[in-house]
Amino acid sequence: MRTIRLMLLGLLVLAIPAIAFAQFAVSITMAPPALPVYEQPMAPADGYLWTPGYWANGDEGYFWVPGTWVTPPEAGLLWTPGYWGWGGDAFAWNGGYWGTQIGFYGGVNYGFGYGGVGYGGGYWNNGAFFYNTTVNNVNVTNIHNVYNKTVINVTTVNHVSYNGGTGGITARPTAEEETASHQQHTPATAMQTEHVKTASTNHALLASVNHGQPTIAATSKPGEFTGKGVVAAKKAGAPYKAAATENKAAATRSNENKATANKAAENKAAENKATENKAAATRSNENKATANKAAENKAAENKATENKAAATRSNENKATANKAAENKAAENKATENKAAATRSNENKATANKEASENKETASKAAATRTNEDKAAKPTAAHASTKSNKKPAAHAQPAPRPATAAHAEPAPHQPAAPRAEAAPRAQSAPHAETAAHAQAPPPRPAAKEAPKTEEHPRQ
Repeated sequence: MRTIRLMLLGLLVLAIPAIAFAQFAVSITMAPPALPVYEQPMAPADGYLWTPGYWANGDEGYFWVPGTWVTPPEAGLLWTPGYWGWGGDAFAWNGGYWGTQIGFYGGVNYGFGYGGVGYGGGYWNNGAFFYNTTVNNVNVTNIHNVYNKTVINVTTVNHVSYNGGTGGITARPTAEEETASHQQHTPATAMQTEHVKTASTNHALLASVNHGQPTIAATSKPGEFTGKGVVAAKKAGAPYKAAATENKAAATRSNENKATANKAAENKAAENKATENKAAATRSNENKATANKAAENKAAENKATENKAAATRSNENKATANKAAENKAAENKATENKAAATRSNENKATANKEASENKETASKAAATRTNEDKAAKPTAAHASTKSNKKPAAHAQPAPRPATAAHAEPAPHQPAAPRAEAAPRAQSAPHAETAAHAQAPPPRPAAKEAPKTEEHPRQ
């Protein structure tokens, strides 16, 4: 199969003019649809050049690339459109390019100045592009580089979009186009490439969907597929005929889509089941983890409670022991203080008592000595008086026992104070009178009297 394809490509290379060789990109056996009928949108500003729309081929078949206004890579360059060329058993696409002259584009009448040969839409002059308003839609109020010139279409306007093959255009390159093919070329700009890429992702631009009449036929700027600058096709260039391969491809795609949908449904169901199982397992693990965590937390709480209780009991016991020790120390201290106070009071009482007794004894001794001294003084005085009055003693009658008996109280000490009156009696001028008046003076003699009168005392 691969050998057959290589042989077909070889025949295609021999059949296509030399001008197309350098732009050979892809081959396909089904001819592209006819060019749709549409109007050119207005040029957005001075300096934009028109690039016509065309049918490109992708994974899902042909799709329309809308015509659009673009800025050239540099002043002085013109755009030569690409075209499809038949090579015997396949079509090959020859891409467009920028150059100082218009090259061969398969004789396809793209319109708007591209009538099949050359370009009648405008020209460069001293760095400015002049627009032919006969074939270009420009705002002459804003763009003043304009002119009017009728363009003669070399190719019949039949909207055929390819060169060679059944129903294709039979044009061949001119001498000028051959010369242009050997000049330096500049490939499509990045904006043009992005424009094609965007079109390839738009499902509405597929020929199998729009049947040759795309809803986006042209745009005012590359890649802008919405807004006022978008122009829809008025009609298809020719009745759309789906090729058998396209129908087969459509059926295949349908089956593939169905199989894909079923596969997707199965995968979705499997994913949902797996998700449910995973969720159930996750919930089970979470519940188990939660239970374990709860058990751990409970054990930790119980342990903490036990530790706290033990610590509390330890602190209480320690506090009780400390309190008991403090109370015991306080009691011992109080007992010691009380005992010390008692001893101090007892010692003080004893000292006071001894002091009082000593004082009383001293006082009594002093009083005794004083009384003895006082008692001794009257006796001495009496003796002195008696000595002084001794000559008068013979006047007293000797035998007066009664008087002597009266004088007996002398041994009683309380009578001593009365003897003190004797000194006062001595002041009497008459000694005899005083001697008679004092009954006590005989007391000293009375001490000796008992010896003579011992018997009468009994």
